[in-house]
Amino acid sequence: MTSQTTLDKAGQGDGPPAGPSEATPGKGLRGHPWFTLFTVAVGVMMVALDGTIVAIANPAIASDLGATLADVQWITNAYFLALAVSLITAGKLGDRFGHRQTFLIGVVGFAAASGAIGLSDSITLVIVFRVLQGLFGALLMPAALGLLRATFPAEKLNMAIGIWGMVIGASTAGGPILGGVLVEHVNWQSVFFINVPVGVLAVALGVWILLDHRAENAPRSFDIPGIALLSGAMFCLVWALIKAPEWGWGDGRTWAFIAASVVGFVVFAFWETKVKEPLIPLALFRSVPLSAGVVLMVLMAIAFMGGLFFVTFYLQNVHGLSPVDAGLHLLPLTGMMIVGSPLAGVMITKVGPRIPLAFGMACTALAMYGISTLEKSTGSLAMSVWFALLGLGLAPVMVGATEVIVGNAPLELSGVAGGLQQSAMQVGGSLGTAVLGAVMASKVDGDLPGNWAEAGLPPLTPEQAGAASEAVQVGVPPVAKGTPEAIAAKITDVAHDTFISGMSLASLVAAGVAAVAVLVALFTKRGENAEAGAGVGHI
Repeated sequence: MTSQTTLDKAGQGDGPPAGPSEATPGKGLRGHPWFTLFTVAVGVMMVALDGTIVAIANPAIASDLGATLADVQWITNAYFLALAVSLITAGKLGDRFGHRQTFLIGVVGFAAASGAIGLSDSITLVIVFRVLQGLFGALLMPAALGLLRATFPAEKLNMAIGIWGMVIGASTAGGPILGGVLVEHVNWQSVFFINVPVGVLAVALGVWILLDHRAENAPRSFDIPGIALLSGAMFCLVWALIKAPEWGWGDGRTWAFIAASVVGFVVFAFWETKVKEPLIPLALFRSVPLSAGVVLMVLMAIAFMGGLFFVTFYLQNVHGLSPVDAGLHLLPLTGMMIVGSPLAGVMITKVGPRIPLAFGMACTALAMYGISTLEKSTGSLAMSVWFALLGLGLAPVMVGATEVIVGNAPLELSGVAGGLQQSAMQVGGSLGTAVLGAVMASKVDGDLPGNWAEAGLPPLTPEQAGAASEAVQVGVPPVAKGTPEAIAAKITDVAHDTFISGMSLASLVAAGVAAVAVLVALFTKRGENAEAGAGVGHI
């Protein structure tokens, strides 16, 4: 196979980079931009859906397989760890071997691992195959962005990324609804089996439609020490964030892993300056817009995923909604993301990313402030206003920040850039859940004893107080079996009032993070290397 592109490093050759008019057309539907988008969207939908659909199945899995709470937590943590640690390396594999190949391998592996989970008869096998799901999902996600970057002309790339973001947003938000229906009317295994036919469809479309693209100066070797250092640093960081709620932020183990991650990143950065073909050329971050895009993605994920984490508990445990009904209450958010993402793509193409990104984060900040005002008595209409505003804010950020990161990277590093984008989102989500969780825990620990005493409830022992605080942090009233109805009602009121005060503070912190992101958005601009895509390097 030989490349037909003349693209030099960083998209700067002796002449102008190849543009849409110079692309070698594929035969029939092969390489068609919009069919390529549809194909990668089918594959990406599996990974995005799996991020939320599995949470609904966890109680049924625990009951059926006799799993402990720690086991159930590992169903999520194992997937997240594998995904977060391997995304950038997976993106590099796509740059080296071609994004078509890595996308297809990712789809096949993800669907096969999903089917294996459905056939598993022990919690250990479920966790093992969840790790494999994460690894194959990491192959799939950056490859999808790499294919879009190489296939679409610059003037249509934002629209493509907008639709791509719409699919991710809709799949993520629709996960609890679909999961609730499947678990309630079929079984927990169906949550995983559903990925098999979707995967088969994605592979069939991929073989038929996807066209490989390579830059002439695509990576030819692997930075094995760099992969090991980055993977180790990412693991230590994500592990610390996952375990911090259990260990506590003041625990030596938490800070030991954080310190290890910092050391790992520093050594990795030093190594990357010495190796001939680095995993991530540090010159990539000389692009202020690209660096701002990565920071913006982290801040957006902190505000969105961290803040929304408590909204689900608010809907289910305070308002008493089922998982399906809770998902339906979030439809305004989903709907605005579905409608807003393509529109954001059009707007960003016309005026550039800076204004839409700043507007989006301003809307996000206002929406998180609105969520901080929710009470026990808040009605569905008032909630819907804030959820819709949040969706309106997230749409341009998902599209614009992705375009800023991927578009400002050279074509031969589009996979690494896609990995950076996804890693930023994963780390930001984990950081948001951990930090805002710590804010919630601190507020509940501070308010619960006083609220408990003011309600005239019997004093709690230190052990009982700890258990009560943990329950209240997720909106669950710590009512013991056999408690008289009048006392149970008082405990429920105290628990819900205390939870809402904690959620309010956490939402205000999320609003503050989003406000900072408005300033970061001002440093972004249109991708300098976007014109290097559009079908160059067909093989």
